[in-house]
Amino acid sequence: MAFVVLYDACVLYPAPLRDLLIRLANTGIVRARWSEAILDECFRNIQEQRPDLKPEALQRTRELMKKAVANCMVTGFESLIEGITLPDPDDRHVLAAAIRVGAQAIVTFNLRDFPKETLSQYEVEAQPPDDFVLDTNRASPGWSSHSRDRHHGSIASNGDISGVSARWMKPAREPDWSA
Repeated sequence: MAFVVLYDACVLYPAPLRDLLIRLANTGIVRARWSEAILDECFRNIQEQRPDLKPEALQRTRELMKKAVANCMVTGFESLIEGITLPDPDDRHVLAAAIRVGAQAIVTFNLRDFPKETLSQYEVEAQPPDDFVLDTNRASPGWSSHSRDRHHGSIASNGDISGVSARWMKPAREPDWSA
């Protein structure tokens, strides 16, 4: 049975990391999930930080993401939001969506916004993308020979994929995720 994870908006923002996470979801090792609210946050921040990108292109990317990962969309979590307390109330929808689908992890850069004490009540943990990718590779090393290498080939033109890390895929100017 696949490990269920919820991707937070901040890990879907950088295109290279989004690509890697979607490729990983398509291996069948994990069941990646996200919601319209997560996509709204992600693409709102992309549009704010990259006004040169056409809204039509961003909408196309959004639709392609939904088509790329089967059953990725989470619905029916809204009633859970009010009962959740997090340091940033605007992140409650993320945990609510994770609870709704029984996710074991939320993949996010914003670990401080998802305290272990709170998440443990719901048997969910927050994981940075580097740890998530490394843990997935340890659990199923075979995925790297296909998805990871194809991903790195798409971003490393010289073929040297050593040292490519999700840490380095963060945008140069981090958007304000509280908006």
